[in-house]
Amino acid sequence: MAFLGGNLLAAFVGLAGGIAVGSGMVAFLVVLDIIPRLAQITRSFSHIHSYEAAVVAGSLIFTWVDFGEGKLHLNPMGTALVGVFAGCFVGMLAAALTEIINVLPILAKRVGMGSYMILLLMAMIFGKVFGSLFEWLFY
Repeated sequence: MAFLGGNLLAAFVGLAGGIAVGSGMVAFLVVLDIIPRLAQITRSFSHIHSYEAAVVAGSLIFTWVDFGEGKLHLNPMGTALVGVFAGCFVGMLAAALTEIINVLPILAKRVGMGSYMILLLMAMIFGKVFGSLFEWLFY
């Protein structure tokens, strides 16, 4: 029975993490209008469907790669390039999540959780802190 409880907890934590990352990705793409801005800056509105397909394909492929056991053996310059792209992604995702924070009070009020707003924010903060500590110390 304890094994089942551990599996259910792991499934819940995985689902919660997926929802958090998914909401950040949606905020990044929808709230900040990244794809239309990219098309506007590059004057390539005719390729907007290619940009969307690239985002979806990239998300699917790198999710699959992340679950796999493969390893990349890169030289230091290759590792630096991957690090720069990963840093850009994390920075833009953090900025998108900051934009989402403006939506939380409106959402909480509409679903009747206005009086629990502090608890909702504290749950998000502690979840991020404990999740980061767990990853850094045990993973």
